[in-house]
Amino acid sequence: MAQNGDVLVSVENGVGLLTLNRPKAINSLTHGMVTTLANALRAWEKDDGVHAVLLSGTGERGLCAGGDVIALYHSAKAGGEDARRFWYDEYQLNSYIGRYPKPYVAVMDGIVMGGGVGVSAHGDVRVVTDTTKMGMPEVGIGFIPDVGGTYLLSRAPGRLGLHAALTGAPFSGADAIAMGFADHFVPQDTLDDFKAAVIADGVAAALAAHAVEPPASALLSQRDWIDECYAGDTVADIVAALRGHDAGPANDAADLIASRSPVALAVALESVRRAARLDTLEDVLRDEYRVSCASLRSHDFVEGIRAQLVDKDRNPKWSHQSVSEVTAADVDAYFVPADPELTFP
Repeated sequence: MAQNGDVLVSVENGVGLLTLNRPKAINSLTHGMVTTLANALRAWEKDDGVHAVLLSGTGERGLCAGGDVIALYHSAKAGGEDARRFWYDEYQLNSYIGRYPKPYVAVMDGIVMGGGVGVSAHGDVRVVTDTTKMGMPEVGIGFIPDVGGTYLLSRAPGRLGLHAALTGAPFSGADAIAMGFADHFVPQDTLDDFKAAVIADGVAAALAAHAVEPPASALLSQRDWIDECYAGDTVADIVAALRGHDAGPANDAADLIASRSPVALAVALESVRRAARLDTLEDVLRDEYRVSCASLRSHDFVEGIRAQLVDKDRNPKWSHQSVSEVTAADVDAYFVPADPELTFP
């Protein structure tokens, strides 16, 4: 039992408790945290005294804001070896969670972004609340949705996943359920009771007592214009369709897309489309690993993190002036095999 460090690991009444514990960083994942999570899950898989796992985060702000992007920035500037190792182990963990043989309950409260989605949304009991703020915002830092995110995005109803991938905009707990990123809605003010009930009474009883009908999904109600606008072949086609709508959500989406890395947008579009054609989470993660490794070699990844999180001038100088400048060869370069390729135990 470990009660200090960046992940708290304990067992209570047969429930393995994993608590992300970097509240000042909204529980952003480090390589050490990924290793701790994987080791605990492996031990519990073989332990007959553990019948379920409960993942949550400390602090008021959220489960997990993603990977430790500043660490990735410094690694990219130093050749990228640490970043590649981190992603390799992180994506193996995402796959393991996806096929974990015991109930894996993820409490997706508050901010759940990027890598936070990876350690929660592949579980089989995914709980959101009225404060959930979920998203895959990678294109804003010159990166591309990963951690199996493109698997989920590609399987969302209609073209909602493309909208989420290209805008990077956060979505609510109700939207997360509608999009297939979550299963159950528990009001935030009863979350402690829900977690206590999982430990005392088991997963099914806790859900029966505390899960409620989710509110209507705002994104799902906008499917008509989203499905229409995101049907275009290229990002430029999509933006033109969004601009062709009256002022409102479609134009807001176009404005968001215009602020993102042009090459990351083109690669994200291709990534989600490829993911739709792949059968397994592992196949998708293998593609995502190639893309992430290629991102390390790109200008936009380092520049995007610099502008948003290091210098915080919010004024990135992207490698391409516009999405129309990005070529098919630029996109294809992101999908070359990694060395070594990602494999799964």
